[in-house]
Amino acid sequence: MKTPITGNDIKALGFPEGKTIGIALKINSKRNGFTRDEMIQHFKNVLETPEQYIDDTIFSPLAVALIEKANEKPEDFIALNQNPTAYSAYGLEHIEEGARKQMEVAMKLPVTIAGALMPDAHQGYGLPIGGVLATKNAIIPYGVGVDIGCRMALSVYDIPEAFYYENEAKFKRELIAHTKFGAGHGFHGQYKSDHAVLENDTFNLNPFVKNLKDKAWSQLGSSGGGNHFVEFGIIEFEQDDVLLNIPKGKYVALLTHSGSRGMGATIAGQYIKMAKEVCKLPEVAKNLAYLDMNSQLGQEYWLAMNLAGDYASACHEIIHNKMQRALGAEVLTKVENHHNFAWKEIWNGEEVIVHRKGATPAAKGVMGIIPGSMTAPGFLVRGKGEENAINSASHGAGRQMSRTQAIKTITPNQMQAILKDQGVTLIGAGLDEAPMAYKDIHQVMAAQQELVEVVAKFTPKMVRMADDGSRED
Repeated sequence: MKTPITGNDIKALGFPEGKTIGIALKINSKRNGFTRDEMIQHFKNVLETPEQYIDDTIFSPLAVALIEKANEKPEDFIALNQNPTAYSAYGLEHIEEGARKQMEVAMKLPVTIAGALMPDAHQGYGLPIGGVLATKNAIIPYGVGVDIGCRMALSVYDIPEAFYYENEAKFKRELIAHTKFGAGHGFHGQYKSDHAVLENDTFNLNPFVKNLKDKAWSQLGSSGGGNHFVEFGIIEFEQDDVLLNIPKGKYVALLTHSGSRGMGATIAGQYIKMAKEVCKLPEVAKNLAYLDMNSQLGQEYWLAMNLAGDYASACHEIIHNKMQRALGAEVLTKVENHHNFAWKEIWNGEEVIVHRKGATPAAKGVMGIIPGSMTAPGFLVRGKGEENAINSASHGAGRQMSRTQAIKTITPNQMQAILKDQGVTLIGAGLDEAPMAYKDIHQVMAAQQELVEVVAKFTPKMVRMADDGSRED
């Protein structure tokens, strides 16, 4: 078995961040008869004297990329604003430095109008998760994120709390029967669902998007991997809610979290790549490459993004409809909001593109759902329309441990103990989604009292997630 060479190994040799590391890894994947040590030595030599390898049959692409990189000049890049306006932040003392630094870079884009950081923020790619950015006539694919249109959906049933505890086996049976998880997983033949979204003319936008339709149809109504879930819980309204027409009390509810599946991830990957090709930003900001909304690429991405958002919504609708029929219940209210998206909104009197990457829309009166973890409560909220937060709130508790860190530090026994203590039945999920990997939702909610009003509290009771540790495909 060949000893691998990783990107970190190549970076440690002194290679610059960016495509040169990718080229080196591609060359290494073929190994060309060299041992690991021999390959490392060749990489060192190419880095020191790339001109000697321009005609080399193996290392030429790497040599050329290094020479091009060395000859880049500041004027080759779009200049960043060195005197940016400040961004608003909520619960800043609990937000990691990496996320704060990413937000500082985002504020330097020449198209940035305003920014805000939500209390569940943590480091991502480009814009941090929990970052909100308003731009002028420009859209940032990585500002939307890879899981385009990822959202929450809540159905509150006319089922009293006691019925759940008396019929847990039935709820478990229906949860398993009517949900599907895992990257790449979908439905086939008679089990495929139909939905008007499949007739959306945007599928004919270009050959690239058109080719995604079959995958979209197969995965329609499924939930994918990562932190996506479908769960039953008890939602408590401590007082009558006149606007939702729900009396005070405790009800059984269904809460779902997922996005646009493989279709959205593929759209994101394609337009992130193209944005980086046409929008040359300095290395520190390269993942914030943006598309002009007046350009063909900008319009293509905008339409494809909206299609992915509609598709994500359709997936939730199918799951909720299946579950309602299976339970024979009446839905007292349904609330849905997405948190990986961009909207055209008016801010300070001008039209802007508001990117909410892991942030919930919270304009005045707008309903949203902010989950905690598989054992911590979530909250049904009503936005207060705080302009400094660009009408936004957190999209959850936010991670305090990376997936890798969680797997290394949390034991199965610890996870089972907290599930038992909280009375939660778990179907699937890995240690990377353990409750301890997330921030304290109460702390997060306390930091955003001026952004949202809590309407009801949702307590998870039965949670299903992908059991293969997969991320989105």
